[in-house]
Amino acid sequence: MLEHFTWFKQSAYLWQNDGLAVYIDPWGVSGEVPADVIFITHAHYDHYSPSDIALVKTDETTVVAPHDVAAEISGKVIPVAPGDVVTVSGIRAEAVPAYNNVEARLSFHPRRKRWVGYVLSLGGTDYYHAGDTDHLPELEDVHCGAALLPIGGTYTMDPGQAAGLARSIGPQVAVPMHYGFVVGSSSDAALFKQAAAPVQVEILKPVNPFVYE
Repeated sequence: MLEHFTWFKQSAYLWQNDGLAVYIDPWGVSGEVPADVIFITHAHYDHYSPSDIALVKTDETTVVAPHDVAAEISGKVIPVAPGDVVTVSGIRAEAVPAYNNVEARLSFHPRRKRWVGYVLSLGGTDYYHAGDTDHLPELEDVHCGAALLPIGGTYTMDPGQAAGLARSIGPQVAVPMHYGFVVGSSSDAALFKQAAAPVQVEILKPVNPFVYE
C-alpha cells in the first residue's frame, strides 16, 4: 500500500505510479522527479517551501493549496478550504480540517486559517495526509486505507494523541510523520506504534537523515 511513496522528511512525500508524480508538502526534495501535482497543507516553512516547490514544479504542474498559500503561487493553482473536493490529473482530493484544539497549541494552527489535510485517491487507495493538526472530532469521520499522521508533539499531536486518532479512523495502516526534524525524535514512532494497536503501523525511513534520533 505504501510501496509507491517516498518520504523525504517531516510531512514531505512523493507518490509515483500510473505515470504520475504527486508531491505533498515537498521539503528536502532532490528535484529529480518533476511534479504533475503538488498538494500543500499550510503556510509554515516545513510544509510550504517555495525553494523546494521550484525544484519540482514545471509549467504543467498543478498546485493545490489553502487560499493564503495559493495566493502566493503562480501558474496552475487550485485554492481549497476544508470540505472542498477537487479532481486534478484524475486524482480525487478532499480537503479536510487541520487545526489545533489543545489549549497550549492554539496559536500554531488556528482554525480561522482554514488550513487542511487531504484524503487523496491514488492508485485505487484513499490516503489521508493529516497536515498539522490535533485529534479533532470531525476527523473521526475520515475514511481511508492509509493514514499519515503527525506525532511530534509541541505543534501537533504527540504519539499517544495520534494513536487515538488512528484507532478512531481505523485505517488498514497508519504511518507516523512530522517527527525527528523540527520536534520529536525517531523513538516517538515506536511509541506511536505501541499505542495505536490494534491498528497496523508502518514506520518509513526518510530520505534525509533524522536531526533528532
